[in-house]
Amino acid sequence: MAKIHPFRAVRPTRDKVSLVASRSYQSYTPNERDSRMDYNPYSFLHIVNPGYKYHKEISGEDRYKLVRNRYLEFKEDRILIQDDTPCYYIYKIVNREQESFSGVIAATSAKDYENNVIKIHEDTLEERENTFKEYLKTVGFNAEPVLLTYPDCDTIAQIIAAVVATRAEYEFTTTYRDTHYLWKIKDQASINEIKCAFSSIETLYIADGHHRSSSSYLLAKDREENNPNHKGDEAYNFFMSYLIPESDLRIYEFNRLIKDLNGLSKEEFLIQLDASFRIENRGIEVYKPSKPHHFSMYLDGEFYSLYLRKTYYDFDDALAELDAQILFKRVLQPILGIHDLRTDNRIAYSHGKNDIISVKSSIDENEFKVGFGLFPASVDQMKKIADQGLKMPPKSTYIEPKLRSGITIYEF
Repeated sequence: MAKIHPFRAVRPTRDKVSLVASRSYQSYTPNERDSRMDYNPYSFLHIVNPGYKYHKEISGEDRYKLVRNRYLEFKEDRILIQDDTPCYYIYKIVNREQESFSGVIAATSAKDYENNVIKIHEDTLEERENTFKEYLKTVGFNAEPVLLTYPDCDTIAQIIAAVVATRAEYEFTTTYRDTHYLWKIKDQASINEIKCAFSSIETLYIADGHHRSSSSYLLAKDREENNPNHKGDEAYNFFMSYLIPESDLRIYEFNRLIKDLNGLSKEEFLIQLDASFRIENRGIEVYKPSKPHHFSMYLDGEFYSLYLRKTYYDFDDALAELDAQILFKRVLQPILGIHDLRTDNRIAYSHGKNDIISVKSSIDENEFKVGFGLFPASVDQMKKIADQGLKMPPKSTYIEPKLRSGITIYEF
């Protein structure tokens, strides 16, 4: 059963929340990041990019210590303040397409992660896990929640609906035209109701944040081993998560772009594809797949539809049925010679919200030779793969909502 705990969030003051909140550090270009920091002294980017103050790139333990220093300065200046009592937080995002996402921000259990109550569907890299664990150990906080999803629950939906009908603690719109709302749940009766509702849920699934959750788990193990008085309720035994119902989750595809045909001519490549796919040349007509096991391909100024031959519809497990895996096993690996999707510099990715035209543009500009469009995976596919203990290939899903950093912070 899922264990979620209220916590005393460190949060921006209401008048500064829109200035503090930032996208994840990696999502900015260097110029964009510097521009935002030049003109906004309150941005959370000042905390996670402390070298900006000294006009110098700083890495490793030196950077982690400076992140901690900047964070403490934001608290000392009361840009960030901490709630007096443990709370749950109801968080809602309405994006520019007017899609709405609502869920609960809470502390989730590292033991639940260990015991497979919180399930994963992506591989993590050991080096990245350990690097982020050391970062967490020094800075002492989570600033961006892991995105978890749970089966739709009427009880939780009714609690959230009642809360969002009241005035929000925060309400602000970003330059991306997403509007963010946050409500604080501090009365004990409501806290007990939320905790009880989640305790009836057997499994939570990580939608986004596999490395963050894994690193938090490793930190919890490390702290436990080095604490002779460990009890299990210490703050380091939990990590901050945003829990939303499955019906609120949006999954988009990641399209693939390849730099060359692995020494094959166009005709040789098409002949090899023919073994696994029914191929139709669509010419300049833009083609986007409308169902699983259908793929689009853009090559030499023309679109193609690729339909997996029905002969190959007998799948051994949930992973084998995933379109990203089918493309890897039938095209990228055997024909194009791409064996490691994480390290091969011949492949790049473009998420589905960028549209198939962005794939076309990259190829027309001779950055890449061929591009493939996929049909997005479903929540059920993601869950089945997690339930079977399997792992998706990298860049199999682009998931929304995308969360902002610095709105709620969990200290440990």
